[in-house]
Amino acid sequence: MKAVLFEQFGQPPKVQNVAEPAPATGGVVIKVEATGLCRSDWHGWMGHDADITLPHVPGHELAGVVVAAGRQVTRWKAGDRVTVPFVGGCGRCFECTSGNHQVCEHQFQPGFTAWGSFAEYVAVDFADTNLVRLPDSMDFVTAASLGCRFVTSFRAVVDQGRAKPGEWVAVHGCGGVGLSAIMIAAASGANAIAIDLSDEKLDFARKMGAVATINASRETDVVGAVRELTGGGAHLSLDALGHPATCYNSIANLRRRGRHVQVGLMLGDHADPRIPMGKVIAHELEILGSHGMQAFRYAAMMQMIEAGKLAPQLLIGKHISLDEAPAALMAMDRFEGLGISVVTRF
Repeated sequence: MKAVLFEQFGQPPKVQNVAEPAPATGGVVIKVEATGLCRSDWHGWMGHDADITLPHVPGHELAGVVVAAGRQVTRWKAGDRVTVPFVGGCGRCFECTSGNHQVCEHQFQPGFTAWGSFAEYVAVDFADTNLVRLPDSMDFVTAASLGCRFVTSFRAVVDQGRAKPGEWVAVHGCGGVGLSAIMIAAASGANAIAIDLSDEKLDFARKMGAVATINASRETDVVGAVRELTGGGAHLSLDALGHPATCYNSIANLRRRGRHVQVGLMLGDHADPRIPMGKVIAHELEILGSHGMQAFRYAAMMQMIEAGKLAPQLLIGKHISLDEAPAALMAMDRFEGLGISVVTRF
């Protein structure tokens, strides 16, 4: 099969012919119909993720059709249309049995702990625990776009952030994660403020439901601007980029007893950012992480999509081929263009 493969971190990946995967006893093989490009894939290619063993096939935002199932799989068969969270739980550890598959002690991550979906076929382990059946009304491209950014944003805003109608939600960074968070916050009845360096992305954020925008390339005091817009600070704030400046601002722009959710990855040189701990203590702020979403929580999100309250298809940008994926992957750190790029031609 064709797959995007890199043999050294930071060196150009290439489309090569590799062996097709076989299902584990508890896993399946999926024919990939669509797979999204994410900055997490760029971090992996750069060597920021210790779970990757070379050579490696990246890709973790996928949707497709089951073509083979292991002998222990009971819920899935060939022909089923599916997607999968980017963090798969083993289904047996303490975290999984408590319902927290997204922080499984033995987690499986396509594109990180195993070869991923920048390929014609991908193997997914722990299938009965992790696969998500696609509604008949949902196409593969939309399903792939949910993969990492949208579901991570859903958990960050709804489950971790506990956004409530009428609250102010500041979103720092208007890439795929940030735009998803803005749409979800607006659908939850909250007032979303979009912060970014690009007027183009801020204009798009308004279309996704933002009630106000701040261009951080011109505003010298982002924290002060948020506090002025909100009459004292955001109730909930998300760093959707993963940078020391956006992390700091997201915490500092909270009102008393506000909630910060770190969604953007903080890896490499950004792994240990400075935070205003004095304010965290004095104002009883909450600092929370968000790492994917469990397969069983997809149902609530899918219901909102089918009801028309969420429209993730609006976030889809370019449709590209597998042959174009290496160049697109290497360019992820430049934050160019609007929306999510999805590989749809293999």
